[in-house]
Amino acid sequence: MSLHVLNHPVAGHILSLLRDENTGSAQFRNLSRQVTSLLVMEATRDLPTEPVEIKTPLETTQCRKLAVTVVVVAIVRAGMSMVDTIVDLLPSVAVGFIGMERDEETAEAHSYYCKLPPLKNRRVLVVDPMLATGGSAEQVIRMVYDQGATDVYFLNIVAAPEGVKVLRDKFPNLIIYTASLDRELNDKKYILPGLGDFGDRLYGT
Repeated sequence: MSLHVLNHPVAGHILSLLRDENTGSAQFRNLSRQVTSLLVMEATRDLPTEPVEIKTPLETTQCRKLAVTVVVVAIVRAGMSMVDTIVDLLPSVAVGFIGMERDEETAEAHSYYCKLPPLKNRRVLVVDPMLATGGSAEQVIRMVYDQGATDVYFLNIVAAPEGVKVLRDKFPNLIIYTASLDRELNDKKYILPGLGDFGDRLYGT
């Protein structure tokens, strides 16, 4: 497994605003879109392309177009916040959703909804803004591999070392892109320094 942390001054600036408890939901949503754009551009840097001939208003020229289909799989609910940005960048992307819910007594996550497009021979971007314990991410990524995916990337905005370790131990071929690798989890499994509950801040709940 390989881990890539964004090393970009714009990403750092966006993160500082996302972490600020005074940032309201409207600005928080806009900032989330901005940092998602940076993550997607990095995670698709190596996508294969093929030549195509294009006629401009002035002449014919050779260009490049993507030679592989990209699929985004959002972990509901917070992962849905990253989908629109990816669709804007890659309009032909296929989209899947997996709903995860945590049992309050056992703290274990289980899937209550799964709708996926074909994944075989496609670049699959699993998205969830927060990687904390890694429990939900592990289950979702396992489901993605079980559906035939082999080229799998996990994109998140803030990650905890504990969650990264879980995924590293389970999926040696997985590639993770994150905007920040934070310090640790607290006793309530929140990321420190983190930015609070992403879904609540995003949707104002």
